[in-house]
Amino acid sequence: MDRKISCTIIAKNEEDRIAECLRSVRDVADEIVVVDSGSSDRTLEICRSFGATCHHHDWQGFGQQKRFAEDRATHDWILNIDADEWLTPDLQREIKAWAAAQPEDGIVGYRIDIKTVYPGQDRPRPLADQHRYVRLYDRRFCRFPASAAFDEIHLPSRQVRALKHPMYHRSIRSLSHYIEKNIAYFNIQCSEKIKGRYLFFIRVLVEPFGAFFKYYILRRHFTGGCYGFLIASTAAVLRTYRLMLLTFPHRPR
Repeated sequence: MDRKISCTIIAKNEEDRIAECLRSVRDVADEIVVVDSGSSDRTLEICRSFGATCHHHDWQGFGQQKRFAEDRATHDWILNIDADEWLTPDLQREIKAWAAAQPEDGIVGYRIDIKTVYPGQDRPRPLADQHRYVRLYDRRFCRFPASAAFDEIHLPSRQVRALKHPMYHRSIRSLSHYIEKNIAYFNIQCSEKIKGRYLFFIRVLVEPFGAFFKYYILRRHFTGGCYGFLIASTAAVLRTYRLMLLTFPHRPR
């Protein structure tokens, strides 16, 4: 049985990264659906050169953009991938084998390990941090939430399996891009999440150190040398900014 797959991608000004993404899915997906929120570079030109169907949708939020892409897909099985991610060759082969195999009863979603790749690198560092999300799923049973800040599909464990091979994620272009990206995301979070002020002064003394430990030790950026240390240090500083922003959202910023 050959299951048809629609690959959905949301994008804006991704001309430097999206070709690698598209190249990795063109032989896996039966169609590629790109939802663009107003690119001023060559993003759409590159997408169309890979045969993608492109739609414009003004930015509403991460979840809303991905739901819009789901609605534009022709097939019910969706492979969602971000413009700064790409499938490894092993994962490409695994998904193609899955599509040709008999369906698993009751399984409507598959988690994929997503491993971080530093700017300028082609593959993850040793012991690179990774996240595991449902990215291959049947939209008849689950969808992305209509949330501006949160774009994770949740399913009961009995309905989910994990694929064996990872995709790679080059989420930042540079440290300055890392800072800009996080600040933009924190501002989106303000619309959906506000923290109480009672423990603010305790948290502002504790949480930056916790963030550094989380990134440097638990997410193993210590294997990234000096750059890994800079990532963890920047995350600690940004944690303070985030806490202040979510605690005092109406202050000028």
